Amino acid sequence: MPLHYLSKLTSPKRTPQANRHLGVTLACVAGALNAGGFLAVGQYTSHMTGMLSSAADDLVLGKWLPACAALFMLVAFAWGAACTALIVNYARRNHFRYIYTPVLLLEALLLLIFGLVGTELQAHAVITVSFTTVLLCYVMGLQNALITKISQAEIRTTHVTGLVTDIGIEMGKMIYWNRNKDQIHHQNEVGANLQKLRLHGLLVFSFFSGALAGAYGFKHFGFISTLPIATALVLLSLAPRLKNL
Repeated sequence: MPLHYLSKLTSPKRTPQANRHLGVTLACVAGALNAGGFLAVGQYTSHMTGMLSSAADDLVLGKWLPACAALFMLVAFAWGAACTALIVNYARRNHFRYIYTPVLLLEALLLLIFGLVGTELQAHAVITVSFTTVLLCYVMGLQNALITKISQAEIRTTHVTGLVTDIGIEMGKMIYWNRNKDQIHHQNEVGANLQKLRLHGLLVFSFFSGALAGAYGFKHFGFISTLPIATALVLLSLAPRLKNL
């Protein structure tokens, strides 16, 4: 039963329920890596808005090296997303049976590397950015692009700004008073999308729950706390194959 359920989450044949459940799972992973990663490397590695703003501030203040470092992290995130597009499109074009498995396995492998040798990587840097920070930015881009492609851009998991904005919009629609309903054309009536509201609320909650778990894990166990996450991603990606054995 568990393998049957997990296999549906990464199956090429998508359903709204599978998209929701996979989105919640990956949002939890993203929260754990973002919050826990901050304790490890001192950077929120999925916050590209902050990265770009930081680069602009540093450029204006004449701090060229920190500005270049922020832009480099942005490039690492973007390259992770680009790699997801390359891998998924290649798998689809060549008729792979499981087109999302390679990206999940790559993310799991990178998290294994992060957990096992993250301390050593921390001592090396590009510009002023440690290899561990670059690795986490790349993984965040990889994952965010994956769920974006799987859900047809309905779900994103590595940041909550857009999710909270959409929650606010739907809440505004919910409390809007449609006066004289019998005289208003149906197309002009304001109504909340409760399904969207529930989904985005669940994603925010999942991200926060993962962030709590990740922060606790990094505080008490360090880099090795990413190994359970990597193991879960391996199981998630291989579930369709294991089910057919």
